[in-house]
Amino acid sequence: MAERSEVVMLCGLAGSGKTTYAQSLETEGYVRLSVDEEIWRRFGRYGIDYEPARYDEHTEVARRAVRERMLALIAQRRDVVIDSSFWQRSTRQAYKELIEQAGGRWRLVYLKADPAVLRQRLHTRAERFDANAAFPITDALLDRYLEGFEEPVHEGEEVVIVDGRPT
Repeated sequence: MAERSEVVMLCGLAGSGKTTYAQSLETEGYVRLSVDEEIWRRFGRYGIDYEPARYDEHTEVARRAVRERMLALIAQRRDVVIDSSFWQRSTRQAYKELIEQAGGRWRLVYLKADPAVLRQRLHTRAERFDANAAFPITDALLDRYLEGFEEPVHEGEEVVIVDGRPT
């Protein structure tokens, strides 16, 4: 058993390949935690199984569940990968502190993708029926995400440049 748990925080916009990256770590023994999948499992699909007005409420429930599970896994010295966007610097910092206080160590992996690649991937994703497609991301919403995303710089991040291949 590891001396300390490692928690990989994946950072990147929708469509950047976070889930694919997280699934590859899962094959190495990491426990994958996903806010999107927690929402899907508990509440279903946005606008179909629950009213859009409840999305923020459901997201908060899912975030709390992921955070609690992460802390329990750190206590068990299990390695964890968090499949989430971590789009705000303050959220990344809060998680780093939480992980360290719980006795774990963190890695911040930033999946950096060109907006055209993200658009193409999101159009393809919209045709699927799974947790990653449970919340539709339109071009207009992606534009808002691009504007609001706080790119990690000098935060101890590892940058992975994402090419145009499908995930």
